[in-house]
Amino acid sequence: MRRLLCATAVAAWFLICGLCCERAEASVVVNIDRSSQTMEVSVDGMPRYNWRVSTARHGYITPPGTYHPQMMARRWFSRLYYNSPMPYSIFFHGGYAIHGTYEISRLGGPASHGCVRLDPDHAAILFELVGREGMSRTTIVVH
Repeated sequence: MRRLLCATAVAAWFLICGLCCERAEASVVVNIDRSSQTMEVSVDGMPRYNWRVSTARHGYITPPGTYHPQMMARRWFSRLYYNSPMPYSIFFHGGYAIHGTYEISRLGGPASHGCVRLDPDHAAILFELVGREGMSRTTIVVH
């Protein structure tokens, strides 16, 4: 009987550790495709949103790579570019951020100084999702 209880306890321990390790992985993945000017947001491996974005226009760059959010700001204004509004900013690499834009007609084509712009309604959804799940559990991939 002791052996059975011990084996059950060991099995339960491995099950719990396995679940903990799985939860340590990013539950939100934001894939930004510069060539198609789109963003796909997956939650726990399941695609949830697909939105048009604007990345860097000619002469600027949206840096490719894999990042985690560094800072979030519901209201932000660019210190570099004419105090431009950047609602629902998620900063991921220095001054580069995913944020809402009021130039919605430019979405789907390169238009920014390097940030990833999206519809303010979509930016609000993403901001809330990352805030709820956590910055450490969010991965941003720019390719």
